[in-house]
Amino acid sequence: MKSTGLLAPDGQTPLREAVFRAGGSGFGGQMRDWHPPSKSVDAALLPVMKQANARTDDVIRNNGIAANGIQIHKDHIIGSEFRLSYKPNWLLLGIRPDKGFVREVEAIFRDIAEDPNCLIDAEGRRTFTMMMREAVETHASAGEIMAKPEWIGRRNSPFATCIRMVAPRKVNNPNYAMDKPDLRGGMDINRYGAAEAFYIEEGADNFGVAKTWRRIPKYTRTGRLGFLHVFEPSEGGQCRGVNRFMSSLEQLKMLDTLQNTTLQRAVVNAMYAASIESELGSEQAMEFLFGANQQDGSIERMLMAYGEYYSSNEVKFNGVKLPHLMPGDKINLHSAGNADNGFSALEQSIIRYIAAGIGVDYAQLSKNYAQMSYSTLRAAHNDSWRYFMGRRKIIANRFASQIFTLIFEEMLIRRYITLPSKARFGFYDRRHAWTKSDWIGSGRLAIDGLKEVKEAVLRIEAGLSTYEKELALLGEDYQETFEQQVAEMEERKAKGLPPPSWMKLQALAPDNPNENPNE
Repeated sequence: MKSTGLLAPDGQTPLREAVFRAGGSGFGGQMRDWHPPSKSVDAALLPVMKQANARTDDVIRNNGIAANGIQIHKDHIIGSEFRLSYKPNWLLLGIRPDKGFVREVEAIFRDIAEDPNCLIDAEGRRTFTMMMREAVETHASAGEIMAKPEWIGRRNSPFATCIRMVAPRKVNNPNYAMDKPDLRGGMDINRYGAAEAFYIEEGADNFGVAKTWRRIPKYTRTGRLGFLHVFEPSEGGQCRGVNRFMSSLEQLKMLDTLQNTTLQRAVVNAMYAASIESELGSEQAMEFLFGANQQDGSIERMLMAYGEYYSSNEVKFNGVKLPHLMPGDKINLHSAGNADNGFSALEQSIIRYIAAGIGVDYAQLSKNYAQMSYSTLRAAHNDSWRYFMGRRKIIANRFASQIFTLIFEEMLIRRYITLPSKARFGFYDRRHAWTKSDWIGSGRLAIDGLKEVKEAVLRIEAGLSTYEKELALLGEDYQETFEQQVAEMEERKAKGLPPPSWMKLQALAPDNPNENPNE
């Protein structure tokens, strides 16, 4: 008799073949009917991208939790101003750092970027910071950022370079044609998988207006960017981005339904305090309501009899009215009951799932900070801060740097700036070396400002950090801060005021030996 050996819990699969249970039928055969197709991101996304993004737009417009998720991205990644910190690659360029040149470039860019007339925007509606906030919102809701550089001569603008934001839904195949190896997601794709051109759908969304498609090359003949497209791919060959809400979209929709249903139930329960129950049979009731002769007025006589009886019955006990009911009637008292009925716990569970899906903290998303200690809050915010900094570096900084490169090129053309002499390379030889930059956005949220200031000072004194890094965490530019400090000290001296007292941090705020570090 042949031995079969040990079997898996399903009684059929040999145990030696079930080492990677994810590829088997699972414990007890739970995954026996689970056969998802093996597809690339493009193959899975492109056929449903339009519908999925439309559903995301719907929940963001109509669901408070989703709208707050978008607002969190804009506030924590960009903030109230997105400022340039210009850092050319001096070593590669072969020249000494020139702080005067850096400050000049930053001043010129900031002037055009934050002009209240929105000269950097082709539509004239956005400053640079507003543009960046919109870009982050679009990336969160659509998975990608798209924009078209334009050259518009304006009398009131010193620059002709303008940026026109493009909604990702407007980029698709001409005439809505099916995807092909060299035409996918509204892009011409070369044999290496790189996008060579983009097709923008033009024309109003109203009915009766003919749609046309405009082909925009990725680069112009001079190497200048002709179309900006920023997203974070998750595998090779991917040409369009996946929005952050895709994994939790179903939960967002069901949460909306659950909240509305629970609210309706609470309202209905609170509307009626009591009702009178009559022994009048169903057949008699239907006869009175539907089958009775309307001309003889039987329905009216019945209702008037009930009304006259209850209006004239005013039996009271200790000042409290006790109605004496008609024969066969009785009173049913209704209470609102437990309107929650486990709803809060279920809602919290769903919101935690959504928060994990979009990469933010549950407390930030729900605005519920109850029963959270200092250490818990800081751990949660530090975890989401890493996510925001990743988004800022990979998405926001890249998009902002591309815009800065376009403006920097026009600065050179119009001779607003002159490149330092003796540089090893010119601008067109090393574009990135000349336009390399960091960007300062919103600062990190301080849970306990005093503790975090002490921590920052200790890091600087121990040589583990710099004023530039610490002030960037606060959303400030260290050069502007130092200049302002010098100006204030000189002004105090000129007015006969004593110099500021630079006291030691420990003397200013001594440590409390009884302080619990976990609170």
